[in-house]
This record gives sequence, structure tokens and C-alpha cells, in this order.
Amino acid sequence: MNKPYSESCDQNKKPILEVILPIFSTVSRVLEIGSGTGQHAIYFAEKMPHLTWYTSDRRSYLDGINMWLEDAGLPNAVPPLELDVTDDHWPVVDVDAVFTANAVHIMGRREVARLIEGAGKVLSEQGALVIYGPFNYGGSYTSESNARFDQWLKSRDAGSGIKDFEEIMSLANDNGMQLIADMAMPANNRILHFTKT
Repeated sequence: MNKPYSESCDQNKKPILEVILPIFSTVSRVLEIGSGTGQHAIYFAEKMPHLTWYTSDRRSYLDGINMWLEDAGLPNAVPPLELDVTDDHWPVVDVDAVFTANAVHIMGRREVARLIEGAGKVLSEQGALVIYGPFNYGGSYTSESNARFDQWLKSRDAGSGIKDFEEIMSLANDNGMQLIADMAMPANNRILHFTKT
């Protein structure tokens, strides 16, 4: 098996780091949901050696994540946990932050609801939920490229697609989290930063 590679991870890791570095400056344990290839995990764990980075994903991704982690050999990047957001019991019970990138638009609405519900359960008080990806506002696309991307996503899986910011806000509020910041990112993406109250 060849080590998996995502070009978009390489392209967006530095802009994401610039935003999450101050958010995670006082954090000790981060759970990444949907670690994918594992590229983000090793980059962020290397740049933030003060914290422990927990990788997680569905079973089919774990071998690839392990390959990146083993090559990097970082003491603060934890071997991947098998995690399906729809499971009733998540394998991590107490973290200071939950991070997910480019996962919400791939998930169906039920999965997104379970992700945010699960994050609310595992986060300690004042813990951070950070979501990176594209969002619609007022039911409208923010760019032509996002509209095309959404059509492509739905052609692959009718349940997936770019989610509405307002829906994410409502789910977060229902699970005891408040929006701290909504930040513009390159390529018509955003970072949403919530805190558990």
C-alpha cells in the first residue's frame, strides 16, 4: 500500500495553522475527526509540540494515517482511533479541542448533527470546536466555484454537499457551544470557531 496523499492538505495546512495556532495555544488534547490521509495531523502536531493530537477516522482510512504517523515519528501524534461519528460511544472522552477539516461537506446532514453532538459531549468546559471548509450563507453559495463543487459532491453522493452556516450555528447552540469567530480562508473556505459554554 502506498502512503495516501492529498494535494489540498498541502495547500491549506499553512493558512489553517495560522488561524488555529492562537486558538490551540492553551490546549493540551485535540481530537481530529476525519483525519483522512493523516497529513494535517503530522503537520499540526509538529508545529504545536505542546499538545497531543488524536487522529481518528473510519476503519478504511486508519492504515494510511498510520503510515504518515510512523514516518513522522512524532511523540505527540497518537495512532488513529476508529471513529464513526454516528456511533453512540466515541473512543475519546475528554479533550480540550475538536478539529475537523473538509469533512462536513462530505457528510450527510445526520452525520454532521452527530459530529457536533459528539463534540459537545467530549469537550471540556471552554473547549474549542474548529471546523474548516466551505459553507453557504442564507442558503446561497459564496462563489461560483463552491456552486460547482457542491454539484460535484452531490453527483457522487446525494446526501453530501456544502452545508448552511445557519444550520451549523443552530446545531452548535443546541449542544452547548457558542460561535467565537467565523473567519474567511483561501479558496472560498471558512474556519468556524465555537467554544463550549
